[in-house]
Amino acid sequence: MNDFDFLTGTWDVANRRLTTPLTPGPATWAEFPATAAGHSLFGGAGNIDEITFPTLGHQGATLRLFDRETELWSLYWSDSRNGRLFPPVTGRFTGDRGDFHGNDTHEGRPVRVHFVWHRLGPDAARWEQEFSADGGASWQLNWTMDFTRTGRAAA
Repeated sequence: MNDFDFLTGTWDVANRRLTTPLTPGPATWAEFPATAAGHSLFGGAGNIDEITFPTLGHQGATLRLFDRETELWSLYWSDSRNGRLFPPVTGRFTGDRGDFHGNDTHEGRPVRVHFVWHRLGPDAARWEQEFSADGGASWQLNWTMDFTRTGRAAA
């Protein structure tokens, strides 16, 4: 519990996303800014953040919930383009690294999804997303977000 308290506050976010994941050929990356605001829920057993991508014209939100029985986090993503709640990824932190796995689809194709959170001190964090189209035998990094704190949320 309280693993995501570090995200409470406001952030500038530098994004780097692979434009065509899981396709052969040379990788092309798009870079774009974002701002995020995170809030703790349920005394640290939950967390929500909203992220705005000003150059892309949409927003997203992540809801994170801690299951006290299994001691696993479930992370749910949605964005303003479709209002759909994506399937969760689940996992936990070991030290300053959190690993979360789940099943989803990418362009109609089933994929395994892996999120990695890195706590990099009080004012920095990094999130990474990987896809696997072969059941987890191999992974392709396709999105990174580097978070730099701009302020703390009101208590």
